[in-house]
Amino acid sequence: MTTEKQLKQRVQNGKMIESTEEMTEGYKKALKQILMVSGDTELMSAPAYYDQSLNAPSPNARASCISVIQDELGHGHIAYRLLEDLGEDREELIYGREPHEFRNTYGFDQHIENFAELVTAHGLFDRAGIVLLGDIHENTSYAPWKRALTKVNKEEQFHLRHGETWMRRLANKNDKTRAKLQEAVDWMFPIGIEWFGLPDDKKKHDDQLEYRIKGKSNDELRQDWLARSMPLMNELDLDVPAHYDEEADEYVIEYDMPIAFDAANKEWRYDESISWSDVMDRWRSRGPANEKYVDLIQSGTVDVGV
Repeated sequence: MTTEKQLKQRVQNGKMIESTEEMTEGYKKALKQILMVSGDTELMSAPAYYDQSLNAPSPNARASCISVIQDELGHGHIAYRLLEDLGEDREELIYGREPHEFRNTYGFDQHIENFAELVTAHGLFDRAGIVLLGDIHENTSYAPWKRALTKVNKEEQFHLRHGETWMRRLANKNDKTRAKLQEAVDWMFPIGIEWFGLPDDKKKHDDQLEYRIKGKSNDELRQDWLARSMPLMNELDLDVPAHYDEEADEYVIEYDMPIAFDAANKEWRYDESISWSDVMDRWRSRGPANEKYVDLIQSGTVDVGV
């Protein structure tokens, strides 16, 4: 029997895992945890994007938005299919859980209320997905996921280009559309910072790194996201609470993490210091759109206003 320590050493030396027979219980548990977050996040992005996709300003824009939703559902299916290989029941995962049991990232528990918020989500949240899944695709020791992510990463690039294109159009069209874009960035950008989880010095252990399920730490991934997001923010002259520090050669967040979030009004309280335990409690409690979005998936019905 392979011990946890032996398997960690083998995967760090480049061993790829193909099946459950090669896994220890620790490896399987860590893999399930990250696959669950990935599958739930992809799945819940679909209902989050749905309403405002129908309000896209042109037929071509609407078609692109609907294509994004179709892709996200497919990406969720990939993660759940891999979880099925690990002994989970796919139908139970999608239809048998209560809304608060889903483990999607917090950004997709918020109401997307206008087209500017939709394309900003594509530009910031989908970029976060690219950073996370791109790291896994490059570094993971779980071979079936590595192969599946080749398709996922290509499709996520399309989502990102769509978001960036429309963010540029809204920023340059008129003062009204620019203001809507800035309002979206105001609440979404800090969620993007928070997306990558606890700071490295707050984590007690990281089995996903030790088993090489992913390759970079939370703070390294956060820096990658900032490095890819900030050039667009600067190009469009959008105000965000971060900047590049040349001396430190890294991006610096202009507030002390973590901070409180007023979910009802989608406002960050920068002067209200909280603990990471408070943030974890907010994540576990889910956000204001959680029940609506899960019901949309589980019921299989939508109100299209006809």
